[in-house]
Amino acid sequence: MPIAEDPSQRPAGDSPDDPFDGLVLDEDFVKGATVKEASGRARMLGAKWKQQPPEAVPFRHEAQRVPQIRRRRFGRRATRVDPWGRRRRTGNWQAPLFVALAVALTLAALNTGRLRDWYHHGQDGSTADGPAVATPLPTLPPETASPTAAPPAVDPDTPTVENPWAGSPAGQWPVGAAAFALPEPSAVGAFGAKQVGTQLEQVRTYLTYSALDPKVISGARPDAALAMLSKEDRSRAEERLAHPTQDESPAWDFPRFDPQSAVLATEEVRVQGRMTFEGDGENGVLVHTDFTFVYALRPGPHPDKGVGAQGGGANPVSWQAAPADTPGASGPVARTIIRSAMDFRFPDPRRFRVEAGKLYLNGYKGEGGNSGCDQSDGFFHPMFPVLRNDAGASPSAGAPTVDPYDRSRQLDGGDGQCRNSSRT
Repeated sequence: MPIAEDPSQRPAGDSPDDPFDGLVLDEDFVKGATVKEASGRARMLGAKWKQQPPEAVPFRHEAQRVPQIRRRRFGRRATRVDPWGRRRRTGNWQAPLFVALAVALTLAALNTGRLRDWYHHGQDGSTADGPAVATPLPTLPPETASPTAAPPAVDPDTPTVENPWAGSPAGQWPVGAAAFALPEPSAVGAFGAKQVGTQLEQVRTYLTYSALDPKVISGARPDAALAMLSKEDRSRAEERLAHPTQDESPAWDFPRFDPQSAVLATEEVRVQGRMTFEGDGENGVLVHTDFTFVYALRPGPHPDKGVGAQGGGANPVSWQAAPADTPGASGPVARTIIRSAMDFRFPDPRRFRVEAGKLYLNGYKGEGGNSGCDQSDGFFHPMFPVLRNDAGASPSAGAPTVDPYDRSRQLDGGDGQCRNSSRT
């Protein structure tokens, strides 16, 4: 039996089948070994896993590096999930919400006075710095039938350039041509529905040129409106413009104001009324218009010019008015209310000689409120009682008092005679 301490080499012929014969246990032998002894922990885990195999769970960092997307149908947004099929969270949305609520509560605690003011403003329109702010009233639609009563009373208020309709029911009326609502056209006499519709459009255009053009209202010649009239009617209108009288004033055809007496506080004109049509009894068409125009004006350089019998006040005060084109010009404002009822006739061209495309005036009735009664210069002259030392315009002796906003009244004659206004 060989021993480790035996220093002598055995003869080669003694053990011919010895596998370790010639083996040298040096460093090259160790590095070239292919089988290594497992560690004690490896042997222990190997024995354990033979009885209870482990679950195949990847490392967490591997799951985060390899995200997956679970697709949905019908175009909905895909949900991001991890390798185990669980929905991934993209962030904690609750924390920012709690922070925002905390900041809001802190600011509210520091501004309780502002919160109280905001609450009261929402309840009654008032603010901490002043009285309640008036809520704009809704605009009324154009009339479709004759009203049965006058407009209700409005809280009295002084009109200004900033609010020229304060204290007036016209504040709810349509502005300008928006009040000229056309009735549904239909065939009448010799005219088909389309032709009647064209005639109604002609009348609306004429009213726009004659009563709403700011230049005409400020005293300019109404050339566009004159061009729409028949030759005979145009000749009569031009005669009244050239030689106005108290009985034949062109102001009833073309509401105008002398810029020396009054200038527009706003180019906005409030209008209410209606337009209708019917047959004229001779196979033609009659178009009836009945509109009330309300103009807001401020004093011109000479506000007493043209004011006569209803001028009131024996001691008018002097007034230095700003030019009409001065931006933001302020001062007292007065309103003049003109009600105009006109009839336009479209004769049957097979029975009468007519000018194609021209308007034929068939009648007129008019009534004015808050204007001098004896004007003979072809202009309306609004009165500004606030500029008078006696603080008011005296009524015309013997003249009736009417509500110029009351459109339920029938115009009695409409000769432009003087009337006192119960309100303006």
